[in-house]
Amino acid sequence: MEEVLTLSVSQLNEYVGVLLSADPTLRELRVRGEISGFKRHSSGHLYFSLKDEGALVRCVMFRQYAQQNLRFRPEDGQQVIVSGSAALYARDGSFQLYVRDMESMGAGALYQRFLALKTQLEAEGLFDTAHKKQIPCLPKCVGIVTSGTGAALQDILQIVGRRFPKMNLCLCPVRVQGDGAAEEIAAGIRQMNRAGAADVLIVGRGGGSVEDLWAFNEPEVARAIYESEIPVISAVGHETDVTIADFAADLRAPTPSAAAELAVPEEAAIRTALLDHAARLSKVLQNDLARRRDKLRLLHRSPGFLSAGMRLAGERQRIDEAHERMLRACAEGLRARRNVLTRMQAQLAALSPGAVLARGFALVRDAEGGVITAAARVSPQDKISICFADGSAAAQILSVTIKEREHGRTEF
Repeated sequence: MEEVLTLSVSQLNEYVGVLLSADPTLRELRVRGEISGFKRHSSGHLYFSLKDEGALVRCVMFRQYAQQNLRFRPEDGQQVIVSGSAALYARDGSFQLYVRDMESMGAGALYQRFLALKTQLEAEGLFDTAHKKQIPCLPKCVGIVTSGTGAALQDILQIVGRRFPKMNLCLCPVRVQGDGAAEEIAAGIRQMNRAGAADVLIVGRGGGSVEDLWAFNEPEVARAIYESEIPVISAVGHETDVTIADFAADLRAPTPSAAAELAVPEEAAIRTALLDHAARLSKVLQNDLARRRDKLRLLHRSPGFLSAGMRLAGERQRIDEAHERMLRACAEGLRARRNVLTRMQAQLAALSPGAVLARGFALVRDAEGGVITAAARVSPQDKISICFADGSAAAQILSVTIKEREHGRTEF
């Protein structure tokens, strides 16, 4: 039995790489497709994928070729023709194109759809700057609408924990790519608004291809952001990624980490600013108080202030004199009224029945107790009572004599 050759992974990848490099077609070829997942590395190398309706291939364009041959700015969604060679990247066994030149063929299908949606929603007013809300400088709670397991959430948590450790966070986990993701994102934004759970919302995800980020281009998400009463910060993908959600949001952040920095201030900086403001306010108040004291001292020493004091002293003396006159007038009036009262009391005493009886007069009453004021009111044999100053006596009428009136006079 023939022995089967056993290779290591490195040997296998090197062998396949040699086979591919030996193929003349793969050494010089042109490939047409749509750019997806474009990324410009800090080294200057360009990494992206080319795709069509049925497949995708990874590509890399090294810095020297980009500087020499690239005559436009590559972006996701563009249709291009690249020239280069196909080979195997032995380290991870991936097949990729090494691009030496790139020609633009215009926007791809997804990019055309993106532009059409942007134009439509802009016409509806979803991007109006007048509608955009101010992001609070110090929120009580930050809401996050993103994947509960994604790297974006971890980036946000790390930044918030460093800048403001005690900040309240409220997460609404949603799918951020694939079928139904746009509906979940929109529902999450509306749920946050119904609950009033936060003062600002971060809506987004980490980087990815145009297809991965497409949920944030759907009209449902844009309308939910526009209708949100809570200010929204969009944080979708990397700095170069732009979605329709970015246009609808109140503020766009280039990355989820940047969104956390925009939403949450540094606690230490706030404390320092508050202490600085307190010190400046205290100094301003002290200076103002010193100026007012100096002004008061000048006023106290001014001739006008001294004359006012003299006038005040004179007015106080006149008030004292008027008070004494009032007391004297009241006392005199009281004495006069007491004298009148004494005279009236004497007159009343003189006219009282008791005083009259004491002078020798008597009060005569009939048997029923009525006062008899005339002789004509009694008859012989009537019983009467006679009241004196010191007592009374019972009597009986023996006879009655009535005096006659002559010439208008009555004689006794």
